Amino acid sequence: MRFTDFQGEWRIEREIVEAGGATHRLTGTAQFSPDPTGMLYREDGVLVTDTGVSFAASRVYHWLEAPGGRIQVLFEDGRDFHTFDLTEGRPDDQHWCDPDQYRVSYDFSAWPNWQSVWTVSGPRKDYRMTTRYQR
Repeated sequence: MRFTDFQGEWRIEREIVEAGGATHRLTGTAQFSPDPTGMLYREDGVLVTDTGVSFAASRVYHWLEAPGGRIQVLFEDGRDFHTFDLTEGRPDDQHWCDPDQYRVSYDFSAWPNWQSVWTVSGPRKDYRMTTRYQR
């Protein structure tokens, strides 16, 4: 798998499970588009909360190809988010966002289907977010 293999549109399904059991779901698309530094990741979808309320949701990240098969992910404003090794089948990393800890694990073993699992813990947030990607 190469960095450019992500390019294009993906269907996404996300499940967010809070520590108390509330479960929220998002369905939508993720688009990887070339930009001057790598690829722009844009996600658009509809989030439905555990109470049935739904609203539009979106996010933007920058994915950069780093030396050694690594991918550097930046927030939309250019701040560092996390980095992972694309040569590993199940890479992981973490991000400290005071006062909460974000841990991510990617799974590319069923490529081109893949997923990311974020485990967030701390005094403000406590949830597990699984996003599945399919062409």
